[in-house]
Amino acid sequence: MPPASPWRARHSVLTGRGPTAPARRLLAWRAYAALATLAAPALRRWLRHRAAHGKEVGARLPEREGIEATPRPPGTLVWIHAASVGESVSILPVLAALPAHVHVVLTTGTVTSATLLERRLPELGLSGRVHHRFAPLDIPAWVARFLDHWRPDAAGFVESEIWPNLLHGCRARSIPTMLVNARISPRSFARWQHLPGLARDLFGGFTLIHSQSPAVAQRLRALGAGRVVDAGNLKFAAGPLPCDEAELARLRALTAGRPLWLAASTNAGEEALLLPVHDALAARFPGLLTILVPRHPERGAEIATLAAPRPVTRRSQGEGPPAASGLWVADTLGELGLFYRLVGHAFVGRSLVPLGGQNPIEPARLGCAVAVGPHVFNFPEAVAVLEDAGGLVRVDDAGALAAWVAAMIAEPACATAMGAAGRAAVRGFERLPTEIAGLLLELADAPP
Repeated sequence: MPPASPWRARHSVLTGRGPTAPARRLLAWRAYAALATLAAPALRRWLRHRAAHGKEVGARLPEREGIEATPRPPGTLVWIHAASVGESVSILPVLAALPAHVHVVLTTGTVTSATLLERRLPELGLSGRVHHRFAPLDIPAWVARFLDHWRPDAAGFVESEIWPNLLHGCRARSIPTMLVNARISPRSFARWQHLPGLARDLFGGFTLIHSQSPAVAQRLRALGAGRVVDAGNLKFAAGPLPCDEAELARLRALTAGRPLWLAASTNAGEEALLLPVHDALAARFPGLLTILVPRHPERGAEIATLAAPRPVTRRSQGEGPPAASGLWVADTLGELGLFYRLVGHAFVGRSLVPLGGQNPIEPARLGCAVAVGPHVFNFPEAVAVLEDAGGLVRVDDAGALAAWVAAMIAEPACATAMGAAGRAAVRGFERLPTEIAGLLLELADAPP
């Protein structure tokens, strides 16, 4: 007899002929599982293709199928799944807050997150008990291998990482599940409302949900979630981005007295809007240095080509800032903390184009004055908190951004005051990692 479906729940039965609503959802889940299984050979080829293009680590492709040679450590083990860099960074303080006897398997899906964790875990003293693995793809047999090997006492999925077979595998093995720092936009909420039964089965199947905000908690309860804890946005509590202090001192000496500004986490289509900002500012501030940090470092050559014939250099090539007014493309990984500290005021990208923005809390925590574009739907609460405190401004277009940057360069005291306001606004969230670690321990039934 097949195992019970993860989507079975206490729901009303549709009237009329034909299967009940839960039965239809059971059939839908089985169809999804069957299709995923049939797709396995094609997904293996897809993984090899990605590895050939540097988007997977070839030697670690077996992890994507749940194949593991490393033995499970004894004692309590918690599995945390985070999609990529942002989610991984936000969960690190929670892992640091767990007791030393608790081991963690931290899965992610990108090479950049693996590279980041390879450096950050030792820095936080977590490399001995936090074990990074690439997440298995959502194929029933691959998921089963992963879960049967690691046998986690509890599982946490960060933000919106919801995969049917992963969740079904946990439920079939009675592994408590927690959705950590859950977010659901108004648009996603409206879509889920058209599938009320599936939404109840999915969100109601989590043992516990920690929501980012009261608004998110309300949406999740309306969709059928059971126990929802509104503790606050975990990204507000992330530790300060790391920085090489010796390199910071070197760059401060190198750029002393020079006007400069920072465009962080920029995306394709955005740099073309930022280059006129540089041109306008360079006419007013001789020797201006514009530092561009692309969201995806591999775009460095593309950006340098776009910026020509202006003077432009690339940090990934070992080049320093241009001697004359120009652009420095910081196409390296994990150095935003360095540049936020160096400049003290920053435009946070992916917001002049309709991509939703990046986390403005990161620069604010370091005392940076912050500007964002009009498209910030990924971080509405963070933007509102900083804007209300006076630590952030919204700019509608490149012209408004140029005016703001000019004010920051011409009036350093204003930039300092904005940075101090933003830093003060994000204080008070330090309790969150410990609280969430406690909730995970509660699920795992581990001793405090």
